[in-house]
Order: sequence, then C-alpha cells, then structure tokens
Amino acid sequence: MDTAELKLMAEKGRKRLIQLIYKAKAGHTGGDLSVLNLLYTLYFHVMNVGKDKLDDPDRDRFILSKGHCVEALYCVLEDKGILPAALVDTYGDFKSPLGGHPLNTLPGIEFCSGALGHGLSIGVGCAIAAEMDSRPTRTFVVMGDGEQQEGSIYEAAMAGAQYKLGNLVAFIDRNNLQISGNTEEVMGLRNEAAKWTDFGWEVKEMNGDKIEDIIKVMDTVDYGLDRPHMIISHTTKGLGVSYMENVAKWHHGVPDEAQYQEAMKELDERIKSETL
Repeated sequence: MDTAELKLMAEKGRKRLIQLIYKAKAGHTGGDLSVLNLLYTLYFHVMNVGKDKLDDPDRDRFILSKGHCVEALYCVLEDKGILPAALVDTYGDFKSPLGGHPLNTLPGIEFCSGALGHGLSIGVGCAIAAEMDSRPTRTFVVMGDGEQQEGSIYEAAMAGAQYKLGNLVAFIDRNNLQISGNTEEVMGLRNEAAKWTDFGWEVKEMNGDKIEDIIKVMDTVDYGLDRPHMIISHTTKGLGVSYMENVAKWHHGVPDEAQYQEAMKELDERIKSETL
C-alpha cells in the first residue's frame, strides 16, 4: 500500500471512529485521534499481522498500553479484516463483546490492557520469549504520555535494555494532554529523549500526525540492534477534527448532534480531497 492509499484509509478510519463514539455515547476521542495514524501505519506498513496469521507463532505482537483508546484499534482491526464491521457496530450496545479497553477474547487483540503502565512490561516479556525461541517476532507497544507517570514503565525500561531487546519497539503518543490537563502541569516529563537514552534505548522522534514521517522513521528501525527502540511520536490530541484539536476536554468527550455533523462535514471534505 502506498502512502496516498494509507492516508486515505486513515481518514476514512477517522470518520468511522467518530461515528462509533457518537453512536456509543462513550469513548476517548482525543487520544484515539492522535494515535490513529500510527496504528494504521503499523498495521498496514510495518507489522506481520493479519486475519490469516492470528495463530502464527511468528506473527508480530501489538500491545495498546494506552488501552482507553481502543476505539481507534477497533477501526484498524476492522479495516484489516480481523474484526467484522457488524461486530464493531455493536460497540456501546448492551452485552456487546467489545469493551472500552482491549480484551483478548477478541480476535487480533493479544492482551487485555488499559490499567496504564503495564503494557511495556508485557512487551518486554514477549520480546524475551521471542529471543528465547529464536523467532522473528517483533513486539510493538504504544503508550500515552500521561502514562509515563507510572513507575512500572521504568522497571520495564531497565529490563528492556538489560536484555538487549532489539526486537522491541515502544512508542510514546506525545500529544501533551491527559485527562487532568497539560502533562507538564500535572507531572512534567521534561526531556523524554534524554531519559530513554540514559536507560539504554535507541531513541527516535517523529511527527506522528504525518503518515509520511511515520513511514520514514519506521523504515529506519534496525531490529537486529542490541538495544530496544523508543520512538517519541509528537502528535495533536483530537487530530483531524478542528474544534477538538489541543483541547483537553476531548480526552473523553463525546460530540453532540451539532458537533457530530460538523465533524462529519470536515472529514468528508478531507476524504474527498484525498481522492482527487
């Protein structure tokens, strides 16, 4: 899939995401939108995953540590053909098997997550297991920036470097906002790149709002390296819906009817422009 096709797919996924959240009257809209481009790029450009590989022991593993942004993952898994659209449509319905956080009872979801801070530890375990079994499996973990306030992350950071896990790639969705407001006002992260470099990780930074830049950076990752990879993805919370961008209340805000129609209009216009 070329870059233009991937950008169009992500825009359509963004529209599908807003539709799901509006119908369910629940969701973490802002963080879903900031991480959506990364998820589409991972699933359609980087990772060895698919409907026909759900039980393949050599498949790559993906962990959405910021599990409250599961709606974005549902949209990607639907486009990947792993979750049927009819099932995704049930999100928010009584007794729907789709939860507000990832559940490993669903195809394509490896681990339950969303108790923030434990995804990287699971990822370290997956990467060690792949090394022990001499498998080509790579593990990808997506964390939030507010999540970096959890101490368990730094235990995993030390272990990842100690075991020289070049097959492990972690991301921080650096949109600078969390449920309580600006991350630097709640609990400042300061220089994340220097911090993870000191832990012994290879650190890269990218513009996570631009699929072109995500592809460019991901294509440079050396999985044979003797240390794990940290990629700081600079993003915009609420990306793609103008009135949501960089507004903290959209961390878990749900659009009303007028806001929904405004978002649909914006997204439809952008989708149309991508197809011209």
